[in-house]
Amino acid sequence: MRSEGEGSASPAIGICAAVERVSWGVWDSYEVTLVPRSYVRCVQKAGGIAIVLPPDELAVEDPDVLLDRVDALILAGGADIDPSSYGAEPHPETKGTWPDRDRFELALARRAVERDLPVLGICRGMQLLNVALGGTLVQHLPDAMREAHRTVAGTFSKHHIRLDPESLACTAAGVEGFIVWSHHHQGVDQLGEGLKVTGWSAEDDLPEAIELPGRRFALGVIWHPEEDENSKVISALVDAARAEKSNPSGRRDDKSNGVSQIGPSAGGMRQIGPSGGAA
Repeated sequence: MRSEGEGSASPAIGICAAVERVSWGVWDSYEVTLVPRSYVRCVQKAGGIAIVLPPDELAVEDPDVLLDRVDALILAGGADIDPSSYGAEPHPETKGTWPDRDRFELALARRAVERDLPVLGICRGMQLLNVALGGTLVQHLPDAMREAHRTVAGTFSKHHIRLDPESLACTAAGVEGFIVWSHHHQGVDQLGEGLKVTGWSAEDDLPEAIELPGRRFALGVIWHPEEDENSKVISALVDAARAEKSNPSGRRDDKSNGVSQIGPSAGGMRQIGPSGGAA
């Protein structure tokens, strides 16, 4: 249990909630907002306070309503992103989308980047960060013979990745190469404006980490650090949030910096080829 002093100094970490239909007890196909407890445990273990953020139309119009209340943002994993968010038609394997969740998280992600609020995208969250900055997605990786990232639906796969040693991703993870827990059938295609790929799958060079240079902490990882008890990635976000909490005057808050203008029709996107670099 945190002491009163410890609690007051703990950074608040907003975790975007999934929207799903679930069944439990006598209830069947009940619509809920939820976050896997592993995210909450990781935030708490690192000394943060976990705050679950369900989709909210008010926050779509004014993300600061929620962002003013947190010191960092986690864009958590979950369902496929609606392809209309990046100007594409749905692939037959793109399923279970929740457009209201997408609108909410895209608004929060764009505004968090504007404000230089620490943000971490995990799996779907990495993909959403890319879309928020004008990028697009490969909707079904097996079409490109990339099978290592979700071998069995509902079971995490393990594979090796490598990180740019000079990157935020490497600093957060604390190691250049390691085995990750993975469960996704989509990936980054065209890279969003300003983003840089800093992690790759050792098996097929698929982008595994993206980040936005020049920001305090704007990172997306396609793997699931919350499922690895030895991972330092979420702890690194909490540390960045703690620094943010102690020095809020250093936060950018410039609505004229052009980030808010980035979207599916924006220019400046780069194609990610088989080598994982810009093609």
